[in-house]
Amino acid sequence: MSTSSVAISESSRVLLQELAEKTGQTPLQMLDHALSAYRRQLFFDQLNAGYTELRSDPAAWAEHQAEQKLWETTLMDGLASDN
Repeated sequence: MSTSSVAISESSRVLLQELAEKTGQTPLQMLDHALSAYRRQLFFDQLNAGYTELRSDPAAWAEHQAEQKLWETTLMDGLASDN
């Protein structure tokens, strides 16, 4: 694994160290986890913003809902029921 140096503020360094000590993880593991969580949060924030924009256009929202209904009928198309 390759490593790089990144300058961070003193308060961030202290916080990173405190969190690492509380969790038993290394500062690098904590940073990896934090960045992964931030990436997921950003993804869902952008997804929600996209749906908000889509809902603001009644014609586009109606088209989206119509397409969803079409896909809902294909979910079990040709598959035997588990019941």
